[in-house]
Amino acid sequence: MDADETAWERRSVVRVVPPVEPRKLAKVPFVELADGRLQGVVSSGSDIERVYVSSIAAGTHALSCSTNNNRPCGALHGYACKHLRLLADEAVVQYGLDRVARYLRVEVPDGGSLMSCLKGQPERTPAAVVFSRFLRHLAYLEVPDSTEPLAELHWFPATRVVR
Repeated sequence: MDADETAWERRSVVRVVPPVEPRKLAKVPFVELADGRLQGVVSSGSDIERVYVSSIAAGTHALSCSTNNNRPCGALHGYACKHLRLLADEAVVQYGLDRVARYLRVEVPDGGSLMSCLKGQPERTPAAVVFSRFLRHLAYLEVPDSTEPLAELHWFPATRVVR
């Protein structure tokens, strides 16, 4: 190993970056910047058993919101519904405004709001991938604390890959 190599590069697990600010998970239990989108799961305000999978595409800012079984959000009509607004707000809490804006490729002026700078149109995006990641995320929360590797993640290399 190189002397310059940091401790995290020698481990098979990378430390999770803490949120910019503490988040309340009741309304938006899952938010991520992945697959070229800001995406996540938002709880329904009217039905405790319903969740919405919402996303904003990077670059085009296409808006998508549907229930986890692909029923379209009734409030998504040419502008962002409350689920998308909640998702964006929680992403800013989790990652910070600069990082989210950079990921979505949008310029937010000082004192401006992320959502006011997005001009995307509704575009249907399948909810299954994001929802299954959310369910996987929940499953990991039930795994007892341990320093041992998880069997299903054994294929991650423990050291840096040589290219």
